[in-house]
Amino acid sequence: MNKPVRHVAVFSLLLVLAVLVRATWIQAAQAGSLDDNPHNPRQAIAAHSRPLGNILAGGKPLTGSTATSGDLKYKRTYTDGELYAPVTGFSSQIYGSTQLESLYRSVLTGEDDRLRSPSDAITNKQPDPGDVLTTIDPAVQKAAFEGLGDKTGAAIALDPATGAILGMASTPSYDPGRFAGSSTADQKAWEALEKDKRQPTLNRALRQTYPPGSTFKLVVAAAALENGLYSSVDEATDSPDPYLLPGTRTYLPNENTSAPCKNASIRTALQYSCNNVFGHLAERLGAQKVAQQAEKFGFNDGKLDTPVRAAKSLYPTDMNASQTALSGIGQFNDQATPLQMAMVSSAIANDGKLMTPRLVDRVTDGTSGVLEKSDPKQYGQAMSADTARQLKSAMQTVVEQGTGSNAKIDGLTVGGKTGTAQHGVDNSGTPYAWFVSYAQNSQGKQIAVAVVIADSDADRSEVSGNGLAAPVAKAMMRAALATDS
Repeated sequence: MNKPVRHVAVFSLLLVLAVLVRATWIQAAQAGSLDDNPHNPRQAIAAHSRPLGNILAGGKPLTGSTATSGDLKYKRTYTDGELYAPVTGFSSQIYGSTQLESLYRSVLTGEDDRLRSPSDAITNKQPDPGDVLTTIDPAVQKAAFEGLGDKTGAAIALDPATGAILGMASTPSYDPGRFAGSSTADQKAWEALEKDKRQPTLNRALRQTYPPGSTFKLVVAAAALENGLYSSVDEATDSPDPYLLPGTRTYLPNENTSAPCKNASIRTALQYSCNNVFGHLAERLGAQKVAQQAEKFGFNDGKLDTPVRAAKSLYPTDMNASQTALSGIGQFNDQATPLQMAMVSSAIANDGKLMTPRLVDRVTDGTSGVLEKSDPKQYGQAMSADTARQLKSAMQTVVEQGTGSNAKIDGLTVGGKTGTAQHGVDNSGTPYAWFVSYAQNSQGKQIAVAVVIADSDADRSEVSGNGLAAPVAKAMMRAALATDS
C-alpha cells in the first residue's frame, strides 16, 4: 500500500472510530436528557399512546380520553370543561398542559416511578396511569360558576378547619376540550382564546390580584386589636370625621355621609364601612405593624402553592403617613388575590388559626393505592382566638345589620365584609366589587368565601360588594352547608 492510500485509510478509520464514540456517548451519557427534552416527539407520542389518568371531584372524573387517528392516539376530554377549567387546567397535544394537568403529568401519563410494581420493572411493562383527587365540592363549584355568570370575576371557597379548596371559579372561562387535539379546529379554537382580551385562560381566583378595597379593613381591625390599640370591637375609637389625610389638604370621605362614623367602634366601623376609622387606625399603627399583620394572613408570600402557585398578594411598607392611611382601606398599592382574602376570612372563622390552602386531597395509582396524601397543614396563627372571636361577631353584624345584608341565609350564622375598590387613572375604571364571608351551620361546619366582580353590565353607580358579589357568596355558602333555606 502506497503512502497516500495508507493516509486515507487511517483517516477513514479515525472517522469511523469518532462516529462510534459519539454514538456510544449519546446512547450511554445523553440518553436521559434526550428522552426528557420537550422537543423530542417521542415524548408526546408516548404520553398520548393510551388513555390518561383522571382528575376527580366529589368522586367523579372531570376528565377522560378519546381515541384519535395519527401518531398521537388519544386526546384529553373534559366533562363540564368551562365549569372546572380553573381547577384542572388544560392538556393539549399541541400546546402542552397547565395547572393540575401539568403538575401531575407524570402520574396521569403513567410515567411516575411510584406507579411501577416490581413485576413491571422485571418485564419492563408500562404501569397504568394514576388519578388526582381534588378537594372540590361539585355543588359549591357549580354555585360559584353560575353565580358569576357572564361577569368578569372570580370566587373561591375554603374549609377553614382543613384549608381544603371547596370551590374555585373564574369567569369568563373556557372549554379545554376544544383544543386538546391537533386538528385545524383545535388550532383555531386556541387562536381565538389567545386573541380574546378578556383572558379566559387566566385563573383569576389564584393568579390575578386586585386592590382589596374595604375587605382589607378586616386586616387593619385585627392589627389594631392584636397590637393593643383597642381591647374590644365595641370600644369607641379615636376617629375624627372628617378625617384629614396627614400631610395633605385632602379629607378621606365615607361612602355613607350619614353613618355614625365619628369615634365609631370597630364593630360599627365595619358595619358601615367607615373609611375614617380604618384610615386613622392604619396611620396610628404604621405601615410596619399593618404589614406584620397582613403577612400573618399570607400577604407578601410569593411561594404559596395550592399546589398551583398563587400570585403574590402585596402590602407595601415604603409609604408615608397619608399613603399608609389609604392602604388601611385597601387602596393605594394594596393588591390581593381572591384566595388571599378567603384566607383572611378563613383565619377569622377558625379561631385565628390559618390553614394552608390545598386543592388536591390525594394522588392514587388509579385504584385503591395512595401515592401521596395532602393532609391539613397549618400556615400559621394569624391572630389570637379572642381577636378572631370578636371579628367573627363583628362580621356577623355586617350581614345582619350592615352593608352585607344580601348574604343572609336562614338557618346559618353568616358574617361578611363588603368592599368596593377603585382603580384606573384617577379612579376612572369601573370599581371592583368584593365580598368576603364565612358561614356556619348548627353542627359547627364552616366555609369561608371570597368573591370579586371585576366587570359587569351594572352601571358604575350600582357597583357594590353587597349588590354584585354577596349573592354569589351566598349561593356558595348555601351549597356547602346543605341548607334548604
